Amino acid sequence: MKYNLTHLRELESEAMYVIREVAAQFENPALLFSGGKDSILCFHLAKKAFYPAKVPFPLVHIDTGHNFPETIEFRDRLIEENGVELIVGSVQESIDQGKVVEETGFNASRNGLQTVTLLETIESNKFDACMGGARRDEEKARAKERFFSHRDEFGQWDPKNQRPELWNIFNGMKKMGENFRVFPISNWTEMDVWQYILMENIELPMLYFSHEREVFMRDGVIYSDGEFMNKRPEEGLEKRIVRFRTIGDMTCTGAVASDASDLESIIEEVAATRTTERGTRADDKRSEAAMEDRKKQGYF
Repeated sequence: MKYNLTHLRELESEAMYVIREVAAQFENPALLFSGGKDSILCFHLAKKAFYPAKVPFPLVHIDTGHNFPETIEFRDRLIEENGVELIVGSVQESIDQGKVVEETGFNASRNGLQTVTLLETIESNKFDACMGGARRDEEKARAKERFFSHRDEFGQWDPKNQRPELWNIFNGMKKMGENFRVFPISNWTEMDVWQYILMENIELPMLYFSHEREVFMRDGVIYSDGEFMNKRPEEGLEKRIVRFRTIGDMTCTGAVASDASDLESIIEEVAATRTTERGTRADDKRSEAAMEDRKKQGYF
């Protein structure tokens, strides 16, 4: 299969320009890294942006403790192979210290608890800019973000108070205690991401490719079984061929039934689907403004 991929080089150039601007304007930046395809893509772009030097900032993973094992294995291997620094913020530690209260019940998730851990990690390490792999096409709240997204001294985001970015001129000026979230791949779509991954032959966790897995159904969503999953008595397990379009906390990330076992078949599937990429994320369905409310509080 052949694709017209000229636009991908323009997106690549734009993203690398943003990443270099972060390195130039901020004293202590970091790259938020979840082990998902978008953060892996951002790391790949950062490597290209500074080659042959190493990536000049650490990777920061906010660990819920309920990650897919494959994600953690991939993260650790990537860190070792590339010789970069990894900083891990632990949601479990935040719970143990009484800073957040863990949810209970069958729909309990730690995803929302990441905000406190993230803000503490930013504060304790004095990061003045944290890059992330969020894209505007993912969710309506994320569509409101600029490339350089200002956060106040409490780490909060005001969607009505954002700076103009005319001609790709970015204003990183801030007061003491304030910081920025920066989104280098804001203008990319899910299709762009997959086509670029194919073009650049970027390695991903096998979760993204179809495989047999023990799963159960809840509210029309396929969930993977695991030690963190609190199943109802009627939620029986079955083996199905599935893959994940997005990777997050196991308790709120659903799979899709799919036979797409390689990059080209995934691209074909994404081109034909009518479901959004985050349509299987339970945390986005808690309310109409779930993501925006969390972002205002300091979420990714």
